[in-house]
Amino acid sequence: MHRALAIAIAMFLSCFSGAQAADWPDHPVKMYTMTGPGAQIDLLTRAVAEAMKSNLGQPVLVSNLPGGSHGSVMASELAGSKPDGYTLGTSATGAFTYSPYTTKTKYNPEDFTYLTLLGLNQSGIIANPDKPWNNLKDAFDWAKKEGKRLTYMFQGSDDRDAMKRIAAKEGVPLSLMPSTGGPSIITAVMGGHADLGHVGAILFDYVQGGKLKCLAATTPERLTPLPDVPTLRDLGWDESVEMFVVLAAPKNLPPEVEKRLVEGVAALEADKELQTFITEKLRMAPVKYGPEAAREYIKNACERTQALMKSDK
Repeated sequence: MHRALAIAIAMFLSCFSGAQAADWPDHPVKMYTMTGPGAQIDLLTRAVAEAMKSNLGQPVLVSNLPGGSHGSVMASELAGSKPDGYTLGTSATGAFTYSPYTTKTKYNPEDFTYLTLLGLNQSGIIANPDKPWNNLKDAFDWAKKEGKRLTYMFQGSDDRDAMKRIAAKEGVPLSLMPSTGGPSIITAVMGGHADLGHVGAILFDYVQGGKLKCLAATTPERLTPLPDVPTLRDLGWDESVEMFVVLAAPKNLPPEVEKRLVEGVAALEADKELQTFITEKLRMAPVKYGPEAAREYIKNACERTQALMKSDK
């Protein structure tokens, strides 16, 4: 009798849960982002949230959760959220492909459902235009000659560690400063509180307006709006930082909810206004959309990070 009752209850709860998933969403969806307001990823997140609203029929409310190693604060909150589709997150992929291998995190890359890549945030190393450097190699050569320490403000553990490796090869001491995103780095560099900083495409208007100079592109290829700026590899270092942005959810989403989200992703890709905003306003490079491409990139990037960690030992 007790066993029959338990089975009946389980069947009822299963049907109730399925009905809830079928009705998803019946209230607003929360979307975390890894940066403070005004940063490129924040602007992207808000544009995506607005575009998703019409597709889902519910508001998508953005919540800023900056901090940690390349968005690990946001990723920790997302990993611990209920997997019901009502909590999503956008972040640089380093939060999932780099931080879990280099710092102590409360999550693993397997703790998420990767829905789609959203864009490639072109990025570079910036300095105050008053500095006597034309590129990053000049900065290190100057520091060696003058016996100076360089202060570097980083966005995440991957660009921080790349700069640490470069500084070690050049024999220059480095002071590291964490940030809450691009705007905080720009403020610090322009104000003379940091010699160098790593930022995304937010740098372009400042550089083209003469308020900052870009010393190196940190992407594998040169920056589209600044083709004369050398990459780190052009300057002699086998380093790059890939700032892809990914839309993710907690793992174990109900199949019906995941299906609706994947449909929403397809609508984002087809949204010409959103795609124009991403590529022209935010100046991010386009990417292949969909969960399959996102999962493949995350997997490959995790493998590259693990190989890098082994080579550093």
